[in-house]
Amino acid sequence: MIMTWRHGFVMLLALVLVLDERQADGAVSAEVQKLIHQANLNGPYVGLVIPNLFELSPLLRHPNFTSTNFTIPFSGRRFRFGIIGEKRVILVMTGLSLINAGITTQLLLTLFKIEGVVHYGIAGNANPSLNIGDVTIPQYWSQTSLWYWQRYGDGPLDELALESNGDYTREIGLLKFANFTTNVTACPSDDNLLNNVWYQPEEVFPIDGAPEQRQHAFWVPVDSKYFRTAKTVEDLKLEGCLNSTACLDEKPKVVTVQRGTSGSIFLDNAAYRSFIYSKFNVSPVDMESASLALICLQQRVPFIIIRALSNLAGGGSAESNEGSLRLGWWWLC
Repeated sequence: MIMTWRHGFVMLLALVLVLDERQADGAVSAEVQKLIHQANLNGPYVGLVIPNLFELSPLLRHPNFTSTNFTIPFSGRRFRFGIIGEKRVILVMTGLSLINAGITTQLLLTLFKIEGVVHYGIAGNANPSLNIGDVTIPQYWSQTSLWYWQRYGDGPLDELALESNGDYTREIGLLKFANFTTNVTACPSDDNLLNNVWYQPEEVFPIDGAPEQRQHAFWVPVDSKYFRTAKTVEDLKLEGCLNSTACLDEKPKVVTVQRGTSGSIFLDNAAYRSFIYSKFNVSPVDMESASLALICLQQRVPFIIIRALSNLAGGGSAESNEGSLRLGWWWLC
């Protein structure tokens, strides 16, 4: 018997009715609510959202950061409070991936009074004109791992399922797997069972829009004021050596670029790197930034993202793809 959605809905209701009553672990305890209230009395803050401890620790040790020795652990995160210059800040680590970055950013914006968000970390590089150690500040971010995978036999002229409803689109473009076929003689070079994937925008629900009325976003701009400020630090001098014997071939620089992209994919493939660079003109590629951008877009909170390039994704020169260098050069930035 094939279960229809109605059967599934009836079973769901029955399951809900027989479940034992349990304490909701997701509720904010009275103790944590008190700490959050205390923190917000001193707000607003700039939120510093950081992917991992390797990238967080240098900031915690930096003389320009003053800890207020006030920390709120909540929902698997630790919100650290401090001051940089004259700005009150909250530091929080996300962990790897779009999901973790999105959850962490939403918690930050929901719990605390935040006037803006800064996200920084290392990233792979898709732009062959940039080098390891360069610090990039993109003006736009996208999430390029949301795909419509087209069935074999259909092509660019065939409408996608649910396209007429506005669920999916062919406007952004496609990746044709047959274009990357190699060393195959038994089938045509323009054919591949994997066919095509079409890039899709995210559904977003801005706080100033009608509830449950979706909008779509693919390229998300950073805050224009923050980006103008970023341009003023492009002349910042960065060190090119870890010590007297370990130096970069090219001295690193700070550069504003047009675009960066994220996905729940660790990109270590030169062909795909070249494809997304030529198609989208992206420079840094990572696994978190676009998630933060999409959350801030929906919550109408200004943000900017800074990513230091750790390698040419998929390989290049020996230096640009040397995994052991990826962490070390970040300390220079």
